[in-house]
Amino acid sequence: MNNEMLLIIAVSSAIIGSVLTLLCGWVSAKLRNACALISVIISFCASACLIPAIYAGNQITVNIAIPLGLNIALSADGLAVFMAVCSSFVGAVIVMYSFGYIRHYENQNEYYFMVVLFLGSMMGLVYSCDLIILYLFWEITAIASWRLIGFFREKEYVLKADKAFMITLGGASFMLVGFLLLYNEVGSFNLFIIKEYFAANPVPNLAVSLILIGILSKSATLPFHTWLPDAGVAPSPVTALLYAAILVKIGVYVFARLFIVTLVPQEIWFTIIPIIAAVSALVSAGAALVENDMKRIIAYSTVSQIAFIILGFSIGSDVGIAGALLYILMHGLAKGGLFLCAGIVEQNTHTKDIRNMGGLISTMPVTAISFIACAFSVMGLPPFGGFFSKYLIFSSAFGEGHVYIGIVFLVGAILTIMYLLRLFNTVFLGEGANMPREGSFIMVASVVILAVVSLLGGIYIRYPSEFVLFTVKQMVGL
Repeated sequence: MNNEMLLIIAVSSAIIGSVLTLLCGWVSAKLRNACALISVIISFCASACLIPAIYAGNQITVNIAIPLGLNIALSADGLAVFMAVCSSFVGAVIVMYSFGYIRHYENQNEYYFMVVLFLGSMMGLVYSCDLIILYLFWEITAIASWRLIGFFREKEYVLKADKAFMITLGGASFMLVGFLLLYNEVGSFNLFIIKEYFAANPVPNLAVSLILIGILSKSATLPFHTWLPDAGVAPSPVTALLYAAILVKIGVYVFARLFIVTLVPQEIWFTIIPIIAAVSALVSAGAALVENDMKRIIAYSTVSQIAFIILGFSIGSDVGIAGALLYILMHGLAKGGLFLCAGIVEQNTHTKDIRNMGGLISTMPVTAISFIACAFSVMGLPPFGGFFSKYLIFSSAFGEGHVYIGIVFLVGAILTIMYLLRLFNTVFLGEGANMPREGSFIMVASVVILAVVSLLGGIYIRYPSEFVLFTVKQMVGL
């Protein structure tokens, strides 16, 4: 099978699979579940199979003509393949976890349809090399996440889903205007042509600012962060999917794709963006420290940790970019595990208020150990994967002279340790009247997978690091 066909399969598998999943749901729940998981696994495998070709320096592009004279332009490079492999792997684990979590609820056909469509849209977005196609997939993820956040259909939940949709849609509208400004300058939406043009011409600051609004709203960065904690009303596998694996990572991916690979904004932006990230990291970490809702604590943590990724990318050094890419992977694994552990706890205790929990390690030991393992990675403690990525980001910040910004993030890292240890201590240690049993086998197995991979990602850091370093060289044109 040639590389172009693998690229098409990587993008189309989950998109077509979402429709097949819906159709299978009318026949059999087991068939529907199998179809959903297989669709995502195929996307993962197809993307992983592109890695040797990327290492060999091959340029993999595909142009698919569609009606109305439009053209779907796809391209695979190190950055796109890295994002696709990370997202589809965690996505597959989340789909598997859903088999145990969602079986108690209604609207399961719609749930699996939206989850697989969401994953397919992410694959389309990361492989797009045309701004309009990228924007199209960006908006499909917004629609799917809107339906998934409001999955339980209660009025309060639907309103919070509407809030998430309106904030991200509003940001996307600004971003689209920024894309149009670039088109007005270049005369094309193709990223290769845009890159070639702006290699010799200054990038309009207005276009950068408008695109940045869309990126920050999608990545739930201050001041657009408020929708993310509120979206914790969604089912736990949805929160893991949106907050850890895909949705908030879309923003940082587009940041890297546009402002590192394609464009080089004026120097002032590499001063402004780290300041925005620092404030976002500190404020959200402080909010997590005083919050009592388990899922909202982890959601605020996501806002804070995404700021670390933005910092790594916005500093612009090779070390910072490498750290940011590694943290996309490590954060996705570990934070996905935290949300899935929270789902097991919530479903078995029937509460999200940590003040009503305690002592759960005695009856849920596997969940507790998986939770603290994932938490250690998010904290950045060795030998877990999060340590190495955060180390690179801090090294870049201080090495490039961003001392005050680095100190703020160091405080944010300390707060991360404090609120995650507080969460673990309150929920799993001590004594408590609510003593549930472990979750179902498939749910517990899912969190164990993410916890183990978070640890192995640190122990065998050389393997993801090699691909990340290759990707960084490709991104900066070395």
